[in-house]
Amino acid sequence: MTRRTFFLFFVLLLACLATNAQYQPDPAPEGFDWPKAGIERGKIDTIHYESKTVGTTRTALIYTPPGYLKTKKYPVLYLLHGIGGDEFEWLRNGHPEVILDNLYSSKKAEPMIIVLPNGRAMENDRATGNIMAPDKVQAFARFEVDLIKDLIPYVQQHYSTYKDREHRAIAGLSMGGGQSLNFGLGNLNIFAWIGGFSSAPNTKQPTALMPNPKTLHKQLKLLWISCGTEDNLMPITSRTADFLKENKIPHVFMKEPGGHDFKVWKNDLYHFSQLVFKDR
Repeated sequence: MTRRTFFLFFVLLLACLATNAQYQPDPAPEGFDWPKAGIERGKIDTIHYESKTVGTTRTALIYTPPGYLKTKKYPVLYLLHGIGGDEFEWLRNGHPEVILDNLYSSKKAEPMIIVLPNGRAMENDRATGNIMAPDKVQAFARFEVDLIKDLIPYVQQHYSTYKDREHRAIAGLSMGGGQSLNFGLGNLNIFAWIGGFSSAPNTKQPTALMPNPKTLHKQLKLLWISCGTEDNLMPITSRTADFLKENKIPHVFMKEPGGHDFKVWKNDLYHFSQLVFKDR
């Protein structure tokens, strides 16, 4: 992407936020998710945190950007998986570390820490057996408490992060997209940047998600919703988009070619990660 194209990209975004219009940037360029030679790379680590919510020690992955320094503070993106995934789903299929390393090499994204948690907050949190079982579905809702009470404090204690809402984002795919909208919009004192990629039916109804729509524009830095045009979950995203438009709540709504798959979600992450933690 040239400097001129990148400038036009943000002009389009500003117009979208002002008018609540559908947002349609160019698809991510070929090779955006392939490791580039000769660039600095971030680091993926495994963390183990004590979860008082679940009553056990839980695992998450954490990505620190190239050149991470303990003497510098970083914003944090919590990136959530789908109903059939776990903390490894994004790493195995979406490679956020590659996408972000490439963006940093072109100075297109703000350096950030990315946390890849397990959003199934239960003692046996593996995606085995009947992943649609009621206790497992409920565990995705329970993760809200685990995230806020246990995981975020751990990350803040062990990594050099900002601790204010303006430097904290949440986004996810499918079930994790629903979690991101539910948790983000339900805790605007904690999250200012929110993204739902192909959000699943766990997404609350718009009136429950946004009971006070008139005040949202003062609290949100970015509300991003997106879905593939061939995805049968599009009605979930569309109903949210309709409510946002009706109530004149600034947001980004991106319809993109594709179904319910990582081709769509990687493209979402490519665009979303260039917008967060930037003053516009």
